[in-house]
Amino acid sequence: MSFEFEGDTYLFDATFLRSNWSCIFGQGCQGILDEDATELGQGCCSHGAHFADSPDRKRVRKASARLTAEQWQFKDEAEQLGGPFQKNKAGESMTRVHNDACIFLNRPDFHIGAGCALHVGAADAGESFLDWKPEVCWQLPLRLAHQIDEVGHTTWTLREWMRRDWGEGGEEFHWWCTESPEAFVGANSVAVTLSEEIIRLVGAVVYARLLEALGQPQLATWVPHPAVRRNSTL
Repeated sequence: MSFEFEGDTYLFDATFLRSNWSCIFGQGCQGILDEDATELGQGCCSHGAHFADSPDRKRVRKASARLTAEQWQFKDEAEQLGGPFQKNKAGESMTRVHNDACIFLNRPDFHIGAGCALHVGAADAGESFLDWKPEVCWQLPLRLAHQIDEVGHTTWTLREWMRRDWGEGGEEFHWWCTESPEAFVGANSVAVTLSEEIIRLVGAVVYARLLEALGQPQLATWVPHPAVRRNSTL
């Protein structure tokens, strides 16, 4: 699906946006390791999060300073280790990996249970988690990319995040949620449940046009997502 807005072209993966995919963290998510890691409760937080840019890193650093030990299981450890961020072998800045997962990930044995401490902090403060978490964390499983052609025209593409988007490492995942019918259990479509994320990515006006386009009668018989179709044929 596509349309023009303010001189740019927007392409949307309508099949995914109309699907009932839902994050199943802690409800059967097998994680992103090379074997089933359901019992670890790590979701897609096993390898830490890479920052999109300097403003992304600075925003998360500022948010992390607001977290308390009641919200963040490894607050003291982060201070002892020199902070919650580290650089990987390529020199890229990312959240620190501690005890085999992101240091911001509260584990199942924490008193408030498993989950992102930054997400907890945002909820407790009555603020949007989009303003607390690394961009890659709140955008998943959505991916927005853009391309500028030889005449300067920009095309934006919003689609589901796939294994290949992780690079070579993505092929090593035992499981990826948008490929699994177990994750397509939401009560509403992705376009509705991830409205806050989509609006942040493309803006409120484009989002409104997207909803209008997705609701057109000719899409009433839109085919299900491939993960659901494959499961129905088994």
